Amino acid sequence: MVLMSEPAKRPGRPRALVVDDAPDVTEMLAMFLEHAGYETVMAFSAVEALEVAQQDKFEIIVSDIGMPGINGYDLTVALSALPEYTDVPMIAVTGFSMYDDRGRALQSGFNAHLTKPISPMTLLDLIKKLREG
Repeated sequence: MVLMSEPAKRPGRPRALVVDDAPDVTEMLAMFLEHAGYETVMAFSAVEALEVAQQDKFEIIVSDIGMPGINGYDLTVALSALPEYTDVPMIAVTGFSMYDDRGRALQSGFNAHLTKPISPMTLLDLIKKLREG
């Protein structure tokens, strides 16, 4: 598991960017993905996530929506505008569960919307499905 400022690549492992302003949630998701075989990089804000995504390439992005400053919706719009991220699956993992939150997430560019608390196996199955096409 790598903090945003410590990029370290290991050949052969898919790379995941995990974004959440709550460090415990970020670390939990990153540890789960590490255990499942992903190399993870953590960012604790959308600004950090955008910076690291522009410096590096990830095969999956898992992001919170409700973050201070730039939210997850805006992050996804910004990432989707980058040519190297047009086909990268992005998953919203959020506490936002109101009527229109799922639709807004999908409209902004997320490929899926999971409401916290999430099942780690549900997340892993969803990532596998999205990465396979």
